Amino acid sequence: MKLIQYYLDCLSHASYLVGDETTGRAVVLDPQRDVSEYLADAEKFGFTIELVLETHFHADFVSGHLELAEATGAAIVYSSVAEPEFEFKGVSDGERYSLGEVTLEFRHTPGHTPESLSIVVYEHADASPYGVFTGDTLFIGDVGRPDLLASIGYARDELASMLYDSLHDKLMTLPDPTRVYPAHGAGSACGKNLSTELSSTIGDQKLANYALHAPDKATFIALVSEGQPPAPDYFIYDAVLNRKAHDLLDESEMPTAMSYEEVRRALDEGAVLIDGRSTDEFARGHFRDAINIGLDGRYAEYTGSVLSPDTDIVLLTTPGQDLEGKNRLARIGFDRVTGYLDLPYDSMVEHPDDVRVASRLTATTLRERAAELEGLQLVDVRNPGETADGVIPGAIEIPLAQLARRLDELDAARPTVVYCAGGYRSSIASSLLRQRGFADVSDLIGGYAAWEQVAPAA
Repeated sequence: MKLIQYYLDCLSHASYLVGDETTGRAVVLDPQRDVSEYLADAEKFGFTIELVLETHFHADFVSGHLELAEATGAAIVYSSVAEPEFEFKGVSDGERYSLGEVTLEFRHTPGHTPESLSIVVYEHADASPYGVFTGDTLFIGDVGRPDLLASIGYARDELASMLYDSLHDKLMTLPDPTRVYPAHGAGSACGKNLSTELSSTIGDQKLANYALHAPDKATFIALVSEGQPPAPDYFIYDAVLNRKAHDLLDESEMPTAMSYEEVRRALDEGAVLIDGRSTDEFARGHFRDAINIGLDGRYAEYTGSVLSPDTDIVLLTTPGQDLEGKNRLARIGFDRVTGYLDLPYDSMVEHPDDVRVASRLTATTLRERAAELEGLQLVDVRNPGETADGVIPGAIEIPLAQLARRLDELDAARPTVVYCAGGYRSSIASSLLRQRGFADVSDLIGGYAAWEQVAPAA
C-alpha cells in the first residue's frame, strides 16, 4: 500500500492518496480544488485514480472532486445518505471496496454533518485495520463541531448526539493501534482544540482527546458545543456549493493583467482590491481602499471572513504571485477574480496621490498615548477562546469573522486601534475599517502578545 498525506497549511486541510502497488489502482480522499499534485503523484507511482472519496460536504473549502473526476474519469463517492446534485456512487454502512490487496471499509459516522463518512483501510483484506480516515468526525485532540449547519435547518444537539454515537459505536471500536488520519489540523475553524499533529492512533485518542472523556452523552453535547470559534460566513456557501455541479477550476489559467486605470474603474464599480503583500510592506505604502490579506498567512480563509462570495476581487501581489492568489481564493469558491494589477510598484510611483501609509503603533506607544487620545476605541478581533485569557482594558471584542457585519457597533468618527494575537488579523481588520470609511485607524504591532510585555502588572 502507498499512502500519501497532503497538508495545506493555509486551510489546515489534509487530503490523501491511497494506492495498491500490486494493481496500480488508487483513490483520493477529500481533495483540494487544485488537483495537479494528485495527478502528478499518480503518474509518478503508476497509479490509476478510480475513486474520489468524500467524507462529507465540506464547509471550509471547495473540494476538488469534480475537477479530479473530469481529469481521471474516477467515480465520486459519498455516503449513501448524501444527496449531491451530480452523479455519484453512494456507499452503505459497512460496505467494502477492494483495490486488490488493499481494502476499504466505509462506516457511516454522522454528527459533524448528517452524511459524514469514515473510511477504514486494510493493507490486506484479512489483516487488522491499518488506519481510518475520519474526515471531520474525529480530529487529533478534538472532534468535529456539530453547529456549522444550524443556520440551514440542522439542530446542533441532534447532530451532537449522533456524533457521540458515531465516535463510540463506529470509531472507538477499532483496535487501539489503528492509525487516525483526519481532514484537518490546528487552525481550522471546524473544531476548537485541534492538534498540530497530523496523525495519531485510536488508542492515543482514547487517552488524550478531551471529547472522548465525557462520561455520558449529555456532558459530551455540552463540551463540544461550547467555546467554538466563529465560523466565517463563507462556510455555508461552500457547504452548499460542494453539493452542486459548478464550474471547474483551471489552475493554470492566469488572471487578467490590469492597468492602474482599469483597476480604479473596477473599484469604482464595486470591486474590492485585496493586497496580498506582508503587513510591513502594506503599511509602508498601499493604494487607497485596499484590504491587506497577506499571502504569507491564511489568505483564502480571511478573505472569506471579510468579503462575500459575490464580491468582484482585484488582486495586488508581489509580482509573480498572481496565479497563486487566484487559485487560493478558488479553493474556497471565490471565483470572481476580475484580474490583477500589473506592475504595482510602477503604478504607485506614477500615482502617489492614491497611495496611503498605514498607521501602526507599538505596544509602548499605545500605552503612553492611550490616556491622551480622547475617545479612543480599542477593538480586539481575536476569537473568544483567545480573549478568555485577557484583553486590553476597555477593548470591544469582535472576532474578525464577524467584523464586517458588526460595524454598526463601532463609531467611525473615533480614533480606533485594532489588535489581534500577533498582527496579521489586525492589519486585515484595520484596512477593512479604512475601506469602510473609518478615518483614523491604527493597528497594534505584535498584537496582544506585545501588549502583555509592556502592560503594568495587575
